[in-house]
Amino acid sequence: MTSELPPLLVMGPPALYSLFQSQNSNKYRFLDAFSSNLPLLQFLQTQQIHPSSVRAILCNPLQPVTADVIRSLPSLGIVVTVSVGSDHIDILECLRRCIHVVTLGTQFTADVADIAVALLIDVHFKISAGDRFARNWGPCKPLASPSGSKLGGKRVGIIGLGRIGGEVAKRLEAFDCTIMYHSRNKNPSVSYTFYSNVVDLASNSDVLVLCCPLTEQTKYIVNKEVMLALGKDGIIVNVGRGALIDEKELVQCLMKGEIRGAGLDVFENEPNVPEELFALDNVVLSPHAAAYTLDCFMDACEHVAKSLDAFFSSKSLIISPIT
Repeated sequence: MTSELPPLLVMGPPALYSLFQSQNSNKYRFLDAFSSNLPLLQFLQTQQIHPSSVRAILCNPLQPVTADVIRSLPSLGIVVTVSVGSDHIDILECLRRCIHVVTLGTQFTADVADIAVALLIDVHFKISAGDRFARNWGPCKPLASPSGSKLGGKRVGIIGLGRIGGEVAKRLEAFDCTIMYHSRNKNPSVSYTFYSNVVDLASNSDVLVLCCPLTEQTKYIVNKEVMLALGKDGIIVNVGRGALIDEKELVQCLMKGEIRGAGLDVFENEPNVPEELFALDNVVLSPHAAAYTLDCFMDACEHVAKSLDAFFSSKSLIISPIT
């Protein structure tokens, strides 16, 4: 009986949720809180579920798991998120309560790195802008498409040389790019030049690629000072989190030509994208889709299923590092 299955509180569904749900319908009673406008406790009441019965949450990065949510569920033991980052989860409250937090870890690393490089290539060569031009090109319209520039030999500063940042660096080495980086600590295993100061990194870079997690320390790590240090020929690519950049200042710098362009997969107030960016040919936008491949969706579903199976069967969990 469905009522006898352990409840799984879904605060934000993963991609391919219907497939995941059908594959695991004999294991859990799915509580789709994301589809209700009711406060959590009221929603649980409509489902005839006592808060103490909920031991697991499944969420995505657009659905915050706050301290209030965690405190309202006295038996909560695991939060599984279908994202690499965990900034939408109150990690301190989870640590205080000894609640497991499972992220996707390395599941999306290669795909996110690929998209970072793809955005950079698009901005440099103005591929998307050229596509828009070509669709309206005709006999009466002269060839005056937006001109791009080569990527080879550019100085690339990576902010956050973790798993994703490292993969971005490897890919850009193939373009003969000079790699530099800023991280919390210098990595002795790489030969790239390390900058402890982001402004200095920007001053010596043609491109900044943001791959670091969002924390209190990294919020607005790219501010107006950094953008001006990067300069009018500089390009910013962000595949981390939107609030790593002061978005209002970014918009102004792009519109005024104080930086050359940007490739953005993430935004500060998702799903809202600054409308000022829509008309700019020096900007390439992606809807937080850096890892949106069918392969990754399937891998993510498998990872979530295994993590929940291990938790409910009291087996040892392989916890992905909090990023």
